[in-house]
Amino acid sequence: MCLACHPDEPDKAHARTVVPCSACHLGNSLAGDKFNAHKGMIKNPGELSISPKTCGQTGCHQREIGWVKNSLMSTNTGIINALRFYWGETEDRHENLTVQMLQENSLDSPALSYFRKLCGSCHLGMEKGRLPDFLAEKGGGCSACHLQRLQPDRPEKKPHPIIARAAPMENCVRCHNRSGRIGLSYQGLYETEGYGTPYNTGGFASDTLPDGRFVRHLEPDIHHKAGLVCVDCHTQRELMGDGTRHSHLSKQTEVRCEHCHSGANISAKILNVYETDGENLYPKKEKLSPLPRLLFEKYGDEVFLKSKTTGKLHSLKAPDEQCRKAVHSRLSCQACHSTWVPQCYGCHVRYDAAKTQLDKVSGKETPGRWQEFKDIMRYDTPPLGALQTEQTTEQIVVMVPGCQDFVTFLGKDGAVKRRFQRFTASHMDPHTTQQKGRSCRDCHQRPEALGLGAGSLSITDGKWFFQPALGCQNNPANSQPLDSFVNLQGKRLMHTSSQGFRQFNKGEIEAILYVGLCLDCHRDFSDPIMSGWQKSKPPLSCGHFLNLR
Repeated sequence: MCLACHPDEPDKAHARTVVPCSACHLGNSLAGDKFNAHKGMIKNPGELSISPKTCGQTGCHQREIGWVKNSLMSTNTGIINALRFYWGETEDRHENLTVQMLQENSLDSPALSYFRKLCGSCHLGMEKGRLPDFLAEKGGGCSACHLQRLQPDRPEKKPHPIIARAAPMENCVRCHNRSGRIGLSYQGLYETEGYGTPYNTGGFASDTLPDGRFVRHLEPDIHHKAGLVCVDCHTQRELMGDGTRHSHLSKQTEVRCEHCHSGANISAKILNVYETDGENLYPKKEKLSPLPRLLFEKYGDEVFLKSKTTGKLHSLKAPDEQCRKAVHSRLSCQACHSTWVPQCYGCHVRYDAAKTQLDKVSGKETPGRWQEFKDIMRYDTPPLGALQTEQTTEQIVVMVPGCQDFVTFLGKDGAVKRRFQRFTASHMDPHTTQQKGRSCRDCHQRPEALGLGAGSLSITDGKWFFQPALGCQNNPANSQPLDSFVNLQGKRLMHTSSQGFRQFNKGEIEAILYVGLCLDCHRDFSDPIMSGWQKSKPPLSCGHFLNLR
């Protein structure tokens, strides 16, 4: 009976000859009138609150619903835990608070209040359309990822949206455009200051995001230029979870650059695993393969990565010879090939008890209003730090300002009740990979790369000196430059976001800088001096080095 009014269908897998409308949308498909047919009908069957009766019913996607409900995109545990740690409310980096817990009880603190009012819309449990304006597109459970935007060339008046097995990139970017801003950076979009700075000739900039933020066009990630979208690299286990509730993104991430670019034929091994044991497609713990399920295809002796959205085959290139040098053994791929990263230094946050604001978790207007004010934004080659994980030996990784918050609390009378500030450094993959990596000078001669911040470096009588260029414009009394993660003595000037992550120590900083002394004469690995470099100081026979001592 539904087809008398709704002749269109979502996709082949959910075609009306395969799945009746009422299997997903409920209601009464045998009723002869609209009123009774629509009783109990669900507009969005993908909502997690109703999904056990719809997407997760027996014979459909029952297992997947269980994974998704425990995934980070559903629980927001990583965001909540990081924010509470950033603000000094907990020292437990694996605290198990979820957005569902905040919905069910009155847990509250400054960090949780901030999350509720500024961050709480980007989770899969959010009912699509519940929030106003551009936020209405957030959430929706399964539909948040798998519902494809209506195409303007479809003739139906109200066509059924397409259900896409491979999530379109625009669905990912709908949420992944704040914090690390990787959804923007991947496309070559950089969030600029909020007043349309005229970087190009003519009037003020006009490129904006749905929420009004201005963006500037930079060099996109090489994988984006090749036509790859998020789901071509990020696997089912990463996105939908593996059934286990994790506290951090790193615990739910399995794909690494070397799975495609190892030069050790890992891609062929992955292809063989999933060709010979189809059960490893799904996260069953007793059979779980440690290798990610990437869509590889083999033609002759060559393995290709196949795009899940276009079907295009992408060749897998081995690392350059310089990448395999022993002195670079600790370098992550991103440390060299991520040529720019957005960096936001100094976030001035104000809480006003005299005003109200929408609590996005509860959906209610509640007392207290949070506002953010930017201090310094820039894009540049990233600072670097060191990360030790359970899966890898210590690597040099990209370091960014995680949260540099100056927090002010105003009472109902408008007077300042208290203030605090806390700076935290974080590590990330910027998703701005380029074929050509950073120059040797960029890492070994620039203080920004070492985490010292912008400024000038000098050496006298074998001793290094650094003069910072950046201070806090809104707080001259604060002596620490906002972009200084560490000083020349290796003293850490910021907290770090996760266990095993740290700034460079004094020995590492000096070793990196000593290489920079040699680059004026010995520019790259084609020079025997550099190709035979020892991991300490320049050869004592070097006259230039002896003069500096």
